[in-house]
Amino acid sequence: MDIRNEIALVTGANRGIGQSFVAELRSRGVQKVYAATRRPETVPALPGVVPLLLDVTDDASVTRAAAMAADTTLLINNAGMSTFARLTDGAEKDIRLEMETNYFGTLRMVRAFAPILGANGGGAVLNVLSVMAWMAYEHSNSYGASKAAAWALTNGIRYELAGQGTQVTALAMASVDTDMMAEIEDEKSDPAVIAKAALDGIEAGSLEVLADGRTARWKSRLGEDPAQLYPHLSARAAVKP
Repeated sequence: MDIRNEIALVTGANRGIGQSFVAELRSRGVQKVYAATRRPETVPALPGVVPLLLDVTDDASVTRAAAMAADTTLLINNAGMSTFARLTDGAEKDIRLEMETNYFGTLRMVRAFAPILGANGGGAVLNVLSVMAWMAYEHSNSYGASKAAAWALTNGIRYELAGQGTQVTALAMASVDTDMMAEIEDEKSDPAVIAKAALDGIEAGSLEVLADGRTARWKSRLGEDPAQLYPHLSARAAVKP
């Protein structure tokens, strides 16, 4: 795909990785970018950038956005939510919010825009995932579950939309230096680097982009015994009376 020929829509476009996507798309000469967000007034006025009101958790909002952006050829599903909820004792409303945003929000966008992409020649979809789809941690396992569901969704729509010529790419990464991760101490990637890697992948026709070494290592270990992935858990079980 030649990015210069495309009309892109980026969800969650007013900050973080979404904002970097908009900047990177502009730098590559894309025809137009719909910067979709719940707060379009926060999108800077830039040539070729069209602020678009969108809440991916709301059916009517997604339907309106699809009608207003019916020339879209590249859909970037970036909008996401993390409450850092644990599965065993986190608030159920937080767990549902993450699933509603990260899984069902992506599904709503795909269902609304798949016919548009098909009518416009096929185009492409990029779904922003996370290394948490493939690993467990002390917290954020609700987020991980929603991203694992989004990974399965991505694999499924890639198969289902192949007949209309739509390229579907998964983007996965570990921690990124965004507002969402501001309170977490960790090695973090620059969101501009993530956006560049993702668009390089789209232009190359890649089905999956693993944006950092930690993500690539976890993905490569998916077939291992959980006892090897989490040795401290095996050790803990071994000392039980």
